Amino acid sequence: MYQKVEGLILREVNYQDSDKLLDVLTKDRGLITLRARGVRSRSSRLRGACQLFCYSELTYFDRQGHETIQEAVSLEQFTGLRQDMEKLALASYFAQVAQTVSQADFFTDELLSLILNAFYALSALNRPKELVKAVFELRVCLIAGFAPQLDVCPVCGSSQPDGFNVSQGSVQCLNCSGLEGIRLPVCQGTLSALRYICNQTPKKLFSFQISDSALCELSAVCETYLVTQMERGFSALDFYKTLLIP
Repeated sequence: MYQKVEGLILREVNYQDSDKLLDVLTKDRGLITLRARGVRSRSSRLRGACQLFCYSELTYFDRQGHETIQEAVSLEQFTGLRQDMEKLALASYFAQVAQTVSQADFFTDELLSLILNAFYALSALNRPKELVKAVFELRVCLIAGFAPQLDVCPVCGSSQPDGFNVSQGSVQCLNCSGLEGIRLPVCQGTLSALRYICNQTPKKLFSFQISDSALCELSAVCETYLVTQMERGFSALDFYKTLLIP
């Protein structure tokens, strides 16, 4: 029986002589693995729609234990990602994170929507890479159940704290004791951005302005919070950072 899904190709692995195994994040089924037969051949009619980071409509069926693609139609290729090495590295990082979240007995179409919007912000809107990265990291934490507490410092009750405890997932004044964990400084611009990202609708997530200094803080907070809560590192993130070294 044939089935049809729309999905974003997060990972590809060469298989046998000319096939690929594709990890596809879909709206209806979460993360699935599909076999694309003969797709590495230049003459393959599946080739264009089965590229890494392509959002496609895929028709597939079960063939000898593999869910195998029969037809593929490209819906969005995000060509801007392939024209910039740093953007491509970021996309790889986002894909690794999405795979990690999807494999934890977890499924929501919010994750697919988030990564598609992040790819579009990088590829078509040309939003600052560090801003897109920070928004993606923090919203993934929300989706995965790690929503931070951003209202007041839990120690003194201040509504304008100057720190964020990435271990506890809470704002906390740098001078307040009582909660263990790693605290990073946040200015009021960074705090406002954190609150905006957590509370804004998906369509407006990447539409805010922030100073360079606050963006630097925001990037450090969101990345450290994600890695701390996920309790793992990401090789694609390490590679992205090597591209930033002068």
